[in-house]
Formats: sequence, structure tokens, C-alpha cells
Amino acid sequence: MKIKSLYISSQEMYAGTLFVSMGMMEVLKRNLHRVAFFRPVIFSKDVVDGDINFILQKYKLDMQYDECYGFDVEYVESMIAQNRFDEVVNELIIKFKRLESEYDFVLCEGIRRSFFSSNIDLNINVEMAKNFASPFINIINANAKSAQEVYESLLIENASNTEKGAVHFASFLNRVSEEEYEPLQTLLKNSPYVTYMLKELEELNLPTIQDIIEGLGAKEVMVREHDHTRVVRSVKVAALTLDNYLNHIEEDDLVIVPADRSDIILGLLGALHSNAYANISAIVFPFNMDMHPNIQKLIDGLNGFSVPVLSVANDTFETAKKITKVHSRLRVDSERKIALALGLFNASVDIAAIEQKIATTYSDIMTPQMFEYKLFNLARQNKKKIVLPESEDERILRAAEIILRRDVADIILIGDEEELKERYLRLGINLDKAEIINHLNSELMEQFVTKFYEMRKEKGLTFKTAYDAMQHANYFATMMVELGFADGMVSGAVHSTGDTIRPALQIIKTQADVSVVSSLFFMCMETKVLIYGDCAINLDPDASTLADIAIASARTSEAFGIAPRVAMLSYSTGESGKGVDVDKVREATNIVRKRAPELLVDGPMQYDAAVNETVAKSKLPLSKVAGDATVFIFPDLNTGNNTYKAVQRSSNAVAIGPILQGLRKPVNDLSRGCLVADIVNTVAITAIQAIQSGQEK
Repeated sequence: MKIKSLYISSQEMYAGTLFVSMGMMEVLKRNLHRVAFFRPVIFSKDVVDGDINFILQKYKLDMQYDECYGFDVEYVESMIAQNRFDEVVNELIIKFKRLESEYDFVLCEGIRRSFFSSNIDLNINVEMAKNFASPFINIINANAKSAQEVYESLLIENASNTEKGAVHFASFLNRVSEEEYEPLQTLLKNSPYVTYMLKELEELNLPTIQDIIEGLGAKEVMVREHDHTRVVRSVKVAALTLDNYLNHIEEDDLVIVPADRSDIILGLLGALHSNAYANISAIVFPFNMDMHPNIQKLIDGLNGFSVPVLSVANDTFETAKKITKVHSRLRVDSERKIALALGLFNASVDIAAIEQKIATTYSDIMTPQMFEYKLFNLARQNKKKIVLPESEDERILRAAEIILRRDVADIILIGDEEELKERYLRLGINLDKAEIINHLNSELMEQFVTKFYEMRKEKGLTFKTAYDAMQHANYFATMMVELGFADGMVSGAVHSTGDTIRPALQIIKTQADVSVVSSLFFMCMETKVLIYGDCAINLDPDASTLADIAIASARTSEAFGIAPRVAMLSYSTGESGKGVDVDKVREATNIVRKRAPELLVDGPMQYDAAVNETVAKSKLPLSKVAGDATVFIFPDLNTGNNTYKAVQRSSNAVAIGPILQGLRKPVNDLSRGCLVADIVNTVAITAIQAIQSGQEK
């Protein structure tokens, strides 16, 4: 039976209810367009509910905050005291059913029983799940419990919920320790309940700098954009002399030190730039003190200073005591923690089994979020190794960490291992799972130089020139792809498009049946994804080249699950126009029909006829493409580049690309103004292209 709602709850604190809600929302948003989030009971109407706020922002739900909850604890308790709980249930059913009728799916999240008075002998969550007819997901906190204790809790709780009328969907045993994982796995073989185990990950429980700022009401003295997500593993008070204190520095320490201890501050700066000492996470000044102006001037003049500095009004002892009470929160901007959490969820949960149980209405709708989740899911199914030659760029390092944490692809970074490790630790990120290759002293260099020389000597390349070329990270990385040491390459955050494409053309070369390398953009509109090509590479393609671009774009479309309906664009539709430019498009359309007769292709046609059904019926009434095109082929670079930018800016579409096509193995170019999210998406797309190219061999 297909279902349209789920109810998630836990009886215990710090069990990870939001974590599981986020994981389930990822699954839902990957498949469904309009998903609602509903909490029947929240703690207080006077305080913004953190879980609702997180889900609304993270998944950009088409809901108002007030629609996401029913009542607060105080109201429900007063109604129970008056023996009027049935009225509460009826009102909540009305609110829930309204959401169920308006949305494809409703994900409900309960409230901990401990928020209610101890004299209330009622499991609110089970009652609501039963009345909503929502299958139940319960979460059991396995932290600091033996396997036997966790297993017994699972059996007792599920038996109780089932007895009261709840329909069990799945159980999550969260925060399972390494020691108890295998014993618990053995016990679960006898369980009648669908159960998933999520291992304890220390970092998910560590507070971030943002948690510290909010928990202490701290003032930001020196904090960069990404500093808020740095984690704090332990707290140290710098009360010793510098020479003694340096012995106690550990990775990700938060150091409390008075601002007038210039010796300690300078020592911490020195330790930060030394390979001999760990990297601290933050410095906190008590008493709201300011640094000496000369120390401030010294720090201001340091390039790459990346440790956040905070100040608080309390004294040293009170500050340390308050920090110990700060709890970790999952935030919308906690990209590192979210990537880690989702990587754990996807690795631990049978996503396919969950998807089979969930309704899949509106499957023709594809939002930008759904497309991104689809990319990650496709890449994860057959994980590939992607090389990133621009490890000197901070954005590349941050994107690499997200890719590794989401388990989307394996990553190779080109650079000096010691320097690179020092850089990423100083930034507060972890790339231990990445492979690092210093191309300048790599044992592969001789093989790569010889191979490149053999490939190009007939074109006049000397051995010396081949050696010089391989000193360039892009050439070395491209040869890694060609010889199978990597499955794909992404570059362009630092280098020009030419620096990325030239090695690919010389080393990897085009597919046997393709005459040209071209590009496309995935244009993620509000409810669908369109493909625009070529908008970045070929200046003024002739008819034959234009046909090649159309066929390559259709193949890419199919590879990413988008049914290709190809519109060959021009300034006129059908037979209405004459001229060299429109004749070129007409000829290209005929070439496509001959070379790929299985494709749905039509042209020439204007853009409005390609996207608008009404216009299509008027101008091309017999066309199977007009009004419903998914692949748009522009006649030249000027038209394509301007159109994609105009659509992107005027309709808030998400443009992913340019994505290169036509090469035997995938290499993709980034914009030098790219964001971390752009790099992550491009790596995922490159991994999918690598899967596709492997299947075609």
C-alpha cells in the first residue's frame, strides 16, 4: 500500500529526531514536488521551533511557519486537564487533513513526552499517528547503552505502540557505539521490526563556533564567513606561561585567554602557522577586553589568518562553565555537519525500500532540489574517483569535503601533501579520506611524460615540451583520467576554460562518432529541468556541427533521466522564415533526423513555440516537440550564452554548468566565480558521466 504521510518521534533527549526527519525529507524531496512538514505539538508558541525553522529553510518548503504546527504544550495540557483531549485531536486532524489534501506528502514530527507534566499518562505521538493514519517511525537513543538494553527498548516500545494502534514503518537506533554495533546487529536478526542502525559520530555532537556565540552571547571580534561551522572538541584556559602552555594545545581546542596576554596570543598565532602544533578552533577573550592595538595591527597584516576570535562579558571561570553547557545544534548553514549526517543516513538506510512504500505522484515534476538529490543518488550508486587539480583554492577544498561526507565520489587532490593538510586543517575542515598526489615528484610523472610525447610527437611535440606540460596540474590530472588513475576531472575555479579544455582535447580527445566538444547547462526551473546547448564553447557552428551538438545533448539528457525532446532554435518557426541562419538550423535538423532517427527533434522554431503549448498549437500544430521541449539547441554562442543568462537572472533558475560533452572521458570546466555548491554539483555530474562512459565501452 502506498502511503502519503509518516510520523517520526522519540521519547528521549538528544536521540536525533531532527537528524532522522532531515534524512527522510531528503528521500521525499528527491521524489516528490510538494512536501509538508507538521508538528502537532510544539513546546511554546512564543519561541520559534528550531526543527520547523530548519526544515522550512533547508528544503524551501512552500509553507508558512504557522501552518507547520498545531498547538503548544500549555494548551494541550489545559485541554487534557479539562477532559477535552478529543477536541484537540479533532482540531489536529482537520489541520493535518488540510495539508494532506494540498500536498503530495506530509512528514510529521512529534514532541518528547518529557515536555509534558509527569501526571499526564498519555502517549501524544502514538495517539496522533493513529488518528492521522500515519505509519510510525520511532527513534531510540543508543548512546551509552549496551546492545541488549537497546534491543529490549526496541521490542518494548514497538510492542506498546502497535498495541495502541500505531502502524510501524521503521525504527532508528541512533548513536550506536562501535563496540555495540556488531552485537546489536546480531540481536536484530531476530527482530520482527524494520530497523536501521546509525553509528555514533563524534563531530555531530560537538558544538560549533555559532553554537558558542549563541550560547554565550559572544561578540564576534574576528570571524570569517565559514568560521561559524568550525567545531570545538575541547576547551582550554590559557593560565600557564607560553612555553608551558604550548605543550597542551590539541586539535580543535577553544582557548580562553585574557586579551592582555599578548604573549599567549602571539604564541597561538605562531602555533597556527607551525607544522609542529595542532590547529585550534577559536580564541575567546573574557571580560570584553580588547587586544593591544599593536597586536591587532599585527593580526590584521597576516595573510590567511583563519582562527575566529570572540569576546564575552563573563570572567574566565564563568565562561568556561557556560561553554560546557552549550549543546550542538543542526543548522541550515552547517554544511559540514549536514553532509556528514546525510552521508551516514544514506550509508545506513535502505533508501530504495523506503521509496517503494512512498507515493510517487507528480513524477513528471523536477524541482532544483529534486534534481540535486537525483545527481547525488545516481553518483552514489557506482562511486567514481574524480581528480581536482586546483587544491590551492579554498572553495575546492570545502567542496571536496562535502563530496566525501555525502559519499558521492572519491576525491584526488593535486598538491603537496604536507602543505595541503596544513591548509585544510587551518580552515577547520577534514580531508583525511581524500587521496593527495604531488604531481611534481610523483612516480607517475615519467610514465605520463612518455605517454604524452608518444601521443603528440607527430605533431611536433618534443620530449622537453611534453615534460614541461606535465608540470602543469591540469595536464597531469587529465593524463590521470586518460590512463585510468581517475575517472573524471573538474577544473576551472582558478584556471581559464582553455587551460581546462586544451589538455582534454590533446590527451582524451573526442568520442569516435562526435566531431566536436560542446557544452550544455542544466537549467533548473521551478518545476522542471531543461537543457541548453551550446552556451559556452562553439562560437558559430555549421549545420553538421550543430547536429552533433544536438545529438550529444540528447544523449546527456537521457543519461540524467530527462526524456530528450530536442528543439532546434532560430528566429523563425517552421517554413515561415528564410535566410542563411535559419537555413543552417533547418539543415542541422534534417541531419539529426538522419543520424539519430530515434530522437524526437524539430526545428527551426522560436523559443516561445518550444516552451508554450498555446503558441506551439498555433505555429507547429503537428509537432511532437513544440510546447514540450526539454533540450534547446541554440544556433550560435552569442544567442545561447545570452539566453541562458537572461533566463537565469529573470526567472531565478539554477544554472548548473557548463558541462562538457563529446569527450571519451569526462572533464568539466568551472566558472572562476563558482560557489562551493557549484563545484559539488559539477563533481557529481562528472561522476555520473564517468559511469555512463564506462557503460558505453
